Amino acid sequence: MDPIAPIHAEDGDDEDLSDDSAEDFPLFSEDDGEDDETNFDRQGVVPTGTTPLEIALLAKLDDDKAQDIVLIDLKGKSPMADSMIVASGRSHRHVGALADHLLRTLKDNGLGRSKVEGLPHCDWVLIDAGDVIIHLFRPEVRVFYNIEKIWAVDSAHRTPASV
Repeated sequence: MDPIAPIHAEDGDDEDLSDDSAEDFPLFSEDDGEDDETNFDRQGVVPTGTTPLEIALLAKLDDDKAQDIVLIDLKGKSPMADSMIVASGRSHRHVGALADHLLRTLKDNGLGRSKVEGLPHCDWVLIDAGDVIIHLFRPEVRVFYNIEKIWAVDSAHRTPASV
């Protein structure tokens, strides 16, 4: 029986095993990952005035395959933070891994003393990084609490009740 060929050659000469047929798979981007510009910047998804820390956190969530990433601007709406990031993980483990990676990103950006709540159970993890608050949910828990609705412009608690 032939052994399975390793991805990297043992002598240090890496063989290119990539398939150049990315155009056959429209779900995959043709990003080679060698530039410093994030997908958010290229796609124009990040709102004007987004800080480098917010961009780094959003890029990390995107790299880690977080789902339904939302950036909410809280400037002028709340004194507790300037922005809030809400994202979902697929499972308890995924939420925990997202939180761990974000904490490393925060530490790399000089914010190693971030407060964390909910890490043991990983249903809802809250990371308070000062100017940025991050909520990580499992999808069922996110639907149940629906915190994006609280901060939405057209939320029921902000519009006058019709009489």
